[in-house]
Amino acid sequence: MSITDFVKILEVKRYSLNTIKAYESVVKLARSYFQKPLHDVSEDQLHQYFYELIHSKNISIAYQKQIALGLKLYYKEIYNKNIHLELLVPKRNSKTLPVILSLQDVNSLIYAAKNSKHKSMIALVYSAGLRVGEMINMKILDIDSKRMIIHVKQAKGRKDRIVPLSEKLLLMLRAYYKEYSPKIYLFEGQKRGKYSTSSFNKFLKAAAKRANIKKEFSAHSLRHSYATHLLEKGTDIRIIQKLLGHNSIKTTMLYTQVTSPMLQNIKSPFDE
Repeated sequence: MSITDFVKILEVKRYSLNTIKAYESVVKLARSYFQKPLHDVSEDQLHQYFYELIHSKNISIAYQKQIALGLKLYYKEIYNKNIHLELLVPKRNSKTLPVILSLQDVNSLIYAAKNSKHKSMIALVYSAGLRVGEMINMKILDIDSKRMIIHVKQAKGRKDRIVPLSEKLLLMLRAYYKEYSPKIYLFEGQKRGKYSTSSFNKFLKAAAKRANIKKEFSAHSLRHSYATHLLEKGTDIRIIQKLLGHNSIKTTMLYTQVTSPMLQNIKSPFDE
């Protein structure tokens, strides 16, 4: 059976589109590395493959986990074989804090984007605290200007949620819509399909360079910044949890470690 068959199985089992693409990429990478069907690759060889990825490619813990789960599922679904790659995944992630952009950084980033489409995409991700995939999958009808809400559909965990629609963002989206006339998806590529995540990341990086932002940040930092800025304004942590679509309040509590007002109330003894 081929990788295409694996993808079809995941589609039938209603895995999210992002998960399907991630696991498909994982399998393709392994096939390319071994240059033979994975059925002929032993578990010991897979362990060695992991070792090389970690020490030569310096992959992140999150990607390491994704590779392990993707290959484990592939062997299970395609070969009905249980391999124990989950044993190679650390039980606990490293405790790194998210990179937070200031309001000035966000404004500079939007200003530095080259056109109304790029500006609107950055503004939407930040102003609604969206994951990039949620923005990419958003359709025109998901923007409800009468109720001033954004309907985020089938996000992580196949959950829908409602987030407020910024008045300033609505003005930007209307100007963008008048110029680009998208048909189905809010942001479409050159061939009218969905805009690609890689293209978004590419122009975001270029905008950051033009804006002279020195911080090493990712597209997901915009979502982190949204949550942190809400918390700094006094928004209840449980409301932020709902807006972000977190299952557990523990996930949202991470932002309490990076909020400025809480830290500003603490004076260093050096100041005395």
